Amino acid sequence: MIKLFKKYPILSIVVFTLIMLLPNLNVIDVSIMEARNFITAREMVNDGNWVLTTMNGEPRYQKPPLPTWLTAISGMTFGLNSTFALRLPAILFIMVIGIYVFKISKIATGNISLSTRNAFIALTSFYIIGITIEAPWDIFTHGFMCVAIYHLFLVFEKATNYWKHSLLAGCFLGLSFLCKGPISMYALMLPFLLAYGFTFKFKQVKAKAFSFVSIIILALVVGGWWYLYVRFQDPETFNAITEKETSNWSSYNIRPFYYYWSFFVQSGLWTIPAFISLLYPYLKSRVSHLKAYQFSLLWTLFAVVLLSIIPEKKSRYLMPVLIPLAINIGFYIDYLIKHFKTLTDKKETFPVYFNFGLIACIGLCFPVLGYFFLGDNLSDHLFAYILASVVLFSIGIFLLYYLKKKDLTKVFGFTVLFFACVILTVLPLTKGYTNDNYNPISKLKTEVEEQRITLYGEGYISPEMLWYYGEKIPFISIHEGLENLPKDKKFGLLTKDALNKKTLEAFEDVFHIEKKTTYNLNRFPENSKQYNDRLINVYYVFERK
Repeated sequence: MIKLFKKYPILSIVVFTLIMLLPNLNVIDVSIMEARNFITAREMVNDGNWVLTTMNGEPRYQKPPLPTWLTAISGMTFGLNSTFALRLPAILFIMVIGIYVFKISKIATGNISLSTRNAFIALTSFYIIGITIEAPWDIFTHGFMCVAIYHLFLVFEKATNYWKHSLLAGCFLGLSFLCKGPISMYALMLPFLLAYGFTFKFKQVKAKAFSFVSIIILALVVGGWWYLYVRFQDPETFNAITEKETSNWSSYNIRPFYYYWSFFVQSGLWTIPAFISLLYPYLKSRVSHLKAYQFSLLWTLFAVVLLSIIPEKKSRYLMPVLIPLAINIGFYIDYLIKHFKTLTDKKETFPVYFNFGLIACIGLCFPVLGYFFLGDNLSDHLFAYILASVVLFSIGIFLLYYLKKKDLTKVFGFTVLFFACVILTVLPLTKGYTNDNYNPISKLKTEVEEQRITLYGEGYISPEMLWYYGEKIPFISIHEGLENLPKDKKFGLLTKDALNKKTLEAFEDVFHIEKKTTYNLNRFPENSKQYNDRLINVYYVFERK
């Protein structure tokens, strides 16, 4: 099997990604960003809003529709209420990023083994996986952009027969734009162009001018038609949303210029190697492909600088930096694999022992850490806990063994395996801790339908609550007088907060009001930092007297 994977690196990337991510795809609760996108996908299918996209029946033009189309198609194929089905396309795009990190690295170095390791570093970088839960549409725009960069790289490198790559580069640039606008063009493509110009230099620019123009035109056509269509079909709403989204870049989540300077931490297990890979004076005489290393280093640094210029900053915006950073880390890992057995300087060996020794210690300590985390819930997850403990403890032993033998090829392999096994065996244990007040809303839709009443919303209802409810909820305001309330003899009302005594007294002559329950999607207790008030709604039934 190992020989087969070495012979077919892309196959190894595909199989590794699927085995690591598919089994527990529905374990984590749907996040706020996912909920918004999944609701839009659901309304595409149920209401036919494929172009003029909506969320809870209201226009939602903040994000272009391509990722939502892919999600909706997956939902139609495997089940529209299946979290597994709706997350599947995003997971496939993690695989796409891994494949094209390999392909880009191969063009730059011509080294298949090095390029394969770069792909696995990308696939096991913490935030490349994490972004699929926090903001799943980002993975699509950057995935398409990786494909575009690969073909553009070939356009730059080839002297002839580059027209096919020009067309594909333009097409995938447009598809990236149709996922999240110019985000990836700025965060991934522009740094790539700058880095390539500084290192490999642009060749035959005049001869390829028509090809470059064609790429731009094709990208504009493929990526821009939806914006024009919505602009003319619903100009007032589109302009209001565009103005708000644009203003956010300079007035929302403002952070200082240096906010992103710890970007290498986002790589998780590779944090220390990532930092060392950025030390050009140290590595320039040690890497096996100096020009390619300079290229990946500049690509990474240009991306960080360009993102730092934008006043609005969020941790998830750093995700595209991890793509060139994975390639950059790979050069340092390649150096260690080739020379670690002969290194004697403690300044060089200590960071290696510390980084991989720390990972090994986490594996060895997991049985104790897992025991205390699960607490009273241990018996409910005993098999999963034992499996995770045995697997991670064993990997910790192997890591220490091969680290002692200075076999960095094996150390690298077990580090990748460690990450995959955390996803496979530890993730299910996150369900082991549930707030006693946890009360999902998923059964309310059936209850409302059985009673043949309509459910309304008042105040704020989180996207997660809307998603798990399973249907649109029309909003009303109970503070605008009786005449603005529904004429139904009986209806349900979901409110942000419990109705106060004054409000109840104002309606007591007309309605019998019964508080049914409080829905709470918080899995952590109220004293936890993960607890969020917006995941709570109170359910009432109003019945006219």
